[in-house]
Amino acid sequence: MPTTKTPTTKTLREGSAQKRAAILSAARELFLADGFDRTSVDAVAARAEVSKRTVYDYFGDKRTLLQAVVDAVGEAMITTIRRTLDDTLTDLPEDADLEDALVTFSMRIATDMLGSAEYATLQRLVRAESGNLPHRGYNSMADTPDEAIAERFAAFADAGLLHVPDPRLAADQFIALTFGVALDRLGSANATEDSRVRPLVVEGVRTFLRAYRAA
Repeated sequence: MPTTKTPTTKTLREGSAQKRAAILSAARELFLADGFDRTSVDAVAARAEVSKRTVYDYFGDKRTLLQAVVDAVGEAMITTIRRTLDDTLTDLPEDADLEDALVTFSMRIATDMLGSAEYATLQRLVRAESGNLPHRGYNSMADTPDEAIAERFAAFADAGLLHVPDPRLAADQFIALTFGVALDRLGSANATEDSRVRPLVVEGVRTFLRAYRAA
């Protein structure tokens, strides 16, 4: 007599993750195409190929689903920032040019993140659906990017490359001098679309190093 194979815990978790991802992907597409108000939970369930009850079981209600979509996009961008930090600002050799390394990091962020579909999606959703998010200007990334950069600056201070009594303040000022200036002057820090971003980033890095490079 054939036996029925009982699913393992691992299989169940993978299935749950797949369903969650499918729901988030479907909701993201529909929120962008039709807007929050015109998107129904029935439509999300149909596109994700799950039941309406499954959508409610995973996310509770449509506003929570919207927040989950925004949070998922923000998490993807945080992953990009951490990967870029690891690729460009980790284990620098003693003779490394810190200016070049910081410019390389900044330009990678200005292309791989600020020029990405993920970033465009986050901007569109936050602008269009601010009334349906927890508060105006909701930022799913919060302080994570600043803190990740601050950690790297603290490591540079330990290595004698920077003098940063307050690494978090240094990170905030670095972001303001590079991406902040580009956003203020150009309305965007997307280097993929605007060649004027790079000169602003380079000068911002130089200004930062004039203040923080170790003697």
